[in-house]
Amino acid sequence: MNNLAPLTPEALDEYVSAIELPRRQKESGLDCDVVFRHGAYVGSVIRVYPSLDRAMDKARQHIASQEEKKLSVANGTLILASSLHLSKGRFSRSWHAPLGGLWGCLILADTFLPAFRQLLPLIPGIACCEVLRQEGGSTASIRWVNDVLLHGKKQAGFLIEGFRSPVYGENYHLLGFGLNLNNNSFPTDLQDSAVSFSQFLGHSVDISAFALSFLAKLRWSIGLLLFEEERWLARNGGGVYDEEHLLLRRWKELSDTVGKRVVFGYDVLQHPQYEAVVGAIANDGALILNHDDGTTSTEHSGEIRYL
Repeated sequence: MNNLAPLTPEALDEYVSAIELPRRQKESGLDCDVVFRHGAYVGSVIRVYPSLDRAMDKARQHIASQEEKKLSVANGTLILASSLHLSKGRFSRSWHAPLGGLWGCLILADTFLPAFRQLLPLIPGIACCEVLRQEGGSTASIRWVNDVLLHGKKQAGFLIEGFRSPVYGENYHLLGFGLNLNNNSFPTDLQDSAVSFSQFLGHSVDISAFALSFLAKLRWSIGLLLFEEERWLARNGGGVYDEEHLLLRRWKELSDTVGKRVVFGYDVLQHPQYEAVVGAIANDGALILNHDDGTTSTEHSGEIRYL
């Protein structure tokens, strides 16, 4: 079944309570009820469409439409589609998004403190990689910042953009996601670099079940970010945050980027800038690169490809 079945906030709540919460309680050693309460707004509204041009454009339209009606935008609203026709990634690169994948956008109000906001790009890769490993993709890994790879091929990609609403000037983060699940046919220029989860497994994937698990893990990771933010404020009341986030620690466990020789660039496919070896990931999520001449550089944005 390649169409995404209707999903509801109630179904997501039930999945979290019955499956994700017990799993986290066994694994995390945290107050999981509190973490999930912090992230409970993710999926507070879920809109599923058979087809869209772009999910992120639909999210912008939804925000503008709500404001024009003098209505608030529910934080954590999810836009999902069974297929996209004009989807794009970084630098307006086309993204193949036919039936069989999981395509969408999460609307987040910009309520995060700066030290925690900068880790938002890590969250979707963590959520996706966790589901893949849980469902049989033991080799799934994250390539900085948030590309998810299976055997070196891209299974999922994510894009985070800021948006200022046109009527009230409210700031939002739009978290776009594209996950290749049962879509096994790729354009010629992507066949060597992209892979679906069903290709990897050798059998089809239940898209709706995968979506529930992915969204539940988004709730956990966003809740964890807010949980840490609250603890830090209670403990320090402000100042510079120079600790390693629990979220970043989890990202490191799922990533194979450190130690890799890479080519770096802000648009690495069209304008590669230099080669280096990834030495570490800083506490703010930045990439620390070791150059052949013994110097280092720190990159807070951009992208890499492994060599």
